[in-house]
Amino acid sequence: MSEGLFDLPGAPAPARGGGSLADVDHTAAPLAVRMRPRSLDELVGQQHLLAPGSPLRRLVEGDQPMSLLLWGPPGTGKTTIAAVVSHQTNRKFVELSAVTAGVKDVRQVIDGARRELSKPSGSVETVLFIDEVHRFTKAQQDALLPGVENRWVTLVAATTENPFFSVISPLLSRSLLLTLESLTDDDIAVLLDRALTDERGLNGEFQLADDSRAHLLRMAGGDARRALTYLEAAAGGARAKDAKVIDLKTLETAVDRAAVRYDRAGDQHYDVASALIKSIRGSDVDAAMHYLARMIEAGEDPRFIARRLVISASEDIGMGDPTALGVAVAAADAVQLIGMPEARINLAQAVVALALAPKSNAVIMAVDAAIADVKAGKVGPVPPHLRDAHYAGAKKIGHGSSYQYSHDDPRGIVPQQYAPDVIDGTDYYKPTRRGGEAAYADRVANIRKILRDRK
Repeated sequence: MSEGLFDLPGAPAPARGGGSLADVDHTAAPLAVRMRPRSLDELVGQQHLLAPGSPLRRLVEGDQPMSLLLWGPPGTGKTTIAAVVSHQTNRKFVELSAVTAGVKDVRQVIDGARRELSKPSGSVETVLFIDEVHRFTKAQQDALLPGVENRWVTLVAATTENPFFSVISPLLSRSLLLTLESLTDDDIAVLLDRALTDERGLNGEFQLADDSRAHLLRMAGGDARRALTYLEAAAGGARAKDAKVIDLKTLETAVDRAAVRYDRAGDQHYDVASALIKSIRGSDVDAAMHYLARMIEAGEDPRFIARRLVISASEDIGMGDPTALGVAVAAADAVQLIGMPEARINLAQAVVALALAPKSNAVIMAVDAAIADVKAGKVGPVPPHLRDAHYAGAKKIGHGSSYQYSHDDPRGIVPQQYAPDVIDGTDYYKPTRRGGEAAYADRVANIRKILRDRK
């Protein structure tokens, strides 16, 4: 069972600094906040960040100054790392929210940190935590540079967006980038069990039915904050009914979300994924949207959905609409860039575009036919005029000597042999007359006529 970090909501970040994730009223705080790890030993998941001697351990346990940029999906541990730093180091902790803070606020924190370091009675280092740093403008990020470069502050900045697009290069180069991964279902299960029994959580007041647990794991989608928020809501529903077991109906009512029969590791996973692709292939946009919705609601990894769409764009559409691949790849990039739930819109756009596009399987048929011939041994020698002629002695053995440069012909095509003798004249690509491929069908017929007219 893997263990790792998770990102849970803290008290609202003060716009002017001075607040701390450690300053939480735990008697009134949400379950997700009460269950936030207080030390590295309590963290669950992200083992790649917790190895002995890792930068994170040196920062927390060795009290070594360094600035961190934390990048990962929601609920994976960004805010938790900041909370652990605030609990386990002897530094002053200041929190700013990029949503509300400005350049003046940043400069005030850095100036205060410099004053703390220069106190004759004993210097105190400052940790500056900035949530959603990607929301900072270039000017606001520039204001952080002196403090980071001179180590007046230890910056811990969190972002859900690709920092190579959203964070300025000078700040990136002065910070250690830690990439956080989505938690697994096993990770979330550990957190749910802990929240059910821990005195900071529900303190053994409730039990979680097996089908409720499975539904919670699906809905969480690797986000611990979401899982604990839903659990707290369901516990409130059970308490209102004076029940000791959180059943599926109570959970559904509490989070207003129906259970979807879908096993991400079993037959339903493959059946629904297959139905999505076959609906796209069959141009039934409504059925495709239904299956997409089922996968999203079941907590399917959006990267898996995006990969299937990229494959479909070439396998089922191909040159019927050559732009389909670009649409699918763009949707996959969007999933990585912004994450869920917003990326559901990008996935839906790709599904609509692919379902309504003209269909052609000519591309996959062409490459598979060529591969079959290669496997069957049809791999004759490369014609001499196409061989590499850029080394001494090549022309003496006839390499490249009779090659004709295509751009010298006004048509841009020269009638010469390119394929080995064993497959010369074989038509692998057989375009359809559907959609944009009709134009390619005419063009490939004309090109083949020119290439094979070698008399």
